[in-house]
Amino acid sequence: MEEPVSRPAISVRRVRDDEQRSFTELWMSSRVEAGASPEVAARAASEGRVAAALTREDVRAYIAVADGRPVGFAVAATSPFSALTEAPCVTIDQLYVVPEARKHGVAKQLMGAVSLYADSRGCDQIGCNVPAQDRDANRFFARLGFSSQVVRRITTVSALRRRLGAADEQRQHSLDALLHRRRSLRARAAASANRLAG
Repeated sequence: MEEPVSRPAISVRRVRDDEQRSFTELWMSSRVEAGASPEVAARAASEGRVAAALTREDVRAYIAVADGRPVGFAVAATSPFSALTEAPCVTIDQLYVVPEARKHGVAKQLMGAVSLYADSRGCDQIGCNVPAQDRDANRFFARLGFSSQVVRRITTVSALRRRLGAADEQRQHSLDALLHRRRSLRARAAASANRLAG
């Protein structure tokens, strides 16, 4: 008779100073899995981006540990839901679990820590940033009751300027064509009037 396989005990806690290195390594793994090159992820970490985020008052980072090994993290931030409302909202900026620890309750444990954080900040709502193409993450959040409220679209500044420039050129071309037609009509009307007068 086979013995049941027990799940490892998972503990979740706020990232401590002595865990920043472990957290940064997990963060770099998440960036690489999302498509960044290891070099780009390492450069971002070495520039102090992660360390700076962890010291911000409005940011809370949690690390999940199973069998003494870091297996996931969550990063949440408190801010108004939008620039025009005062109601605070906790937004889950990142939630990551290493592939071999998925489907073992790690993400749910991290979400539990985030919900307690939201309570402590007096927030009634929790939002999350989920890549549109990540079906597993979208399903996970949907199962927990998260609904789609907005679609966040992103472009580069240069791409936007190109598009705006193309739209301006199109408008200018249409305006030039309209003015040309008006001039032509006026010229024909003047020519007709001259013939009738002559």
